[in-house]
Amino acid sequence: MSSVPTIHGDVAPGFEGVADEFRRNFARRGEIGASVAVYRGAEPLVDLWAGTRNTATRAPWERDTTVIVYSTSKGIAGLAIAAAVSAGVLDYDAPVAQYWPEFASHGKASITVRQLIDNQCGLHHLRGRKIRTADLSDHDLVDSVLAEQVPAWEPGTRQGYQAISVGLYEDALFRRVDPKGRSLGAFVREEFATPLGVDFGYGLAADRDIEEVAHPYMSKPLGVLLHERSIAWPIVIGTVTGRHPFIDATSNPPMGPAWTIRRRSVLDQEIPSINGVTNARALARIYGAAAADTGELPISTRVLELITGDAPPPRRDAVLGIDTRYHLGLRRSSPRLQFGSPDGRAFGTPGLGGSLAFGDPSTGIGFGYTVNRLSLALEDEYRCKKLQAAVDEALTAQPGTTGQPGTRRPPA
Repeated sequence: MSSVPTIHGDVAPGFEGVADEFRRNFARRGEIGASVAVYRGAEPLVDLWAGTRNTATRAPWERDTTVIVYSTSKGIAGLAIAAAVSAGVLDYDAPVAQYWPEFASHGKASITVRQLIDNQCGLHHLRGRKIRTADLSDHDLVDSVLAEQVPAWEPGTRQGYQAISVGLYEDALFRRVDPKGRSLGAFVREEFATPLGVDFGYGLAADRDIEEVAHPYMSKPLGVLLHERSIAWPIVIGTVTGRHPFIDATSNPPMGPAWTIRRRSVLDQEIPSINGVTNARALARIYGAAAADTGELPISTRVLELITGDAPPPRRDAVLGIDTRYHLGLRRSSPRLQFGSPDGRAFGTPGLGGSLAFGDPSTGIGFGYTVNRLSLALEDEYRCKKLQAAVDEALTAQPGTTGQPGTRRPPA
């Protein structure tokens, strides 16, 4: 059993089991640094952090430490699209070309917004001109590359994970419909993060110190043997051999290995699909506001009902090689990725390495988990599952209660 760092933060009465599992993640499951939070609407139920953000300097993971959350970034982008739909400037079932005429080239005229954000268009591999990370701030260049893409299959007939490209497409579309012409990242900052008083951004502002962002670490071989569950072996082996569709989906723009993207060349850009920089508190707060429909986000009740309503069943993903379930730019619970209440209405996204954020309208909670040890699991990451189970147990034991925020649970 490894040494256990001091667990910092607060839990509401009845949620002590979440703190216990968080502690076990460090003692038994190879955690390095992490945060976990749960909000019911605007009410904090769990807010915990512990560990190390930089193993070389032994800098501690502090209350406001942020980390890159990889694809967990996508869910917040999906909520921004929902806000545009709520404002009446975007329609999920309208052709993308209605808002972006150049997009229609090469057989894309009939692709709807819904199909684009739900990975159904065969636009996972950006062919042709290579986009450098430095090019990402050149919207004209990036948008022209996106518009010139040819779908890999007839749109709507298959789905395949658009690991990086989906965020670029969402941003290009959002800039065309936002009345102020804002990027998706600027909108999230101004309409989500600032009003809620949380730290979430795509990339890192130039005036912020990159040392505020925790270092990500790959799992070491012994750690894989001791701590990993549900390893995505096809992708791991395919990445090593250079032969897997996932490589195509992450090759343009080239990001490099996941544990190396904490660098200014990446964080100087806004990439809504992969470079969200945040902490568990911010994710839980945003999703809690959406799940409980508190009115704090510019998303209408009608659109929230669409997000939490009937969703397509899981389908085989042509890129990931597993069954996945997308709905309106977010993920929904499925046998391979289970989160939220059994009714399946919860919505959110996992991220490479183990992070997860979701909202559950059946309980009104938002959940966030951020880490810097990157696991090899593709879905249902073990450390996160243990925390979710503890949250579920607490909610089941206290039906209809609201808890008492700010109650200190002294570390054992």
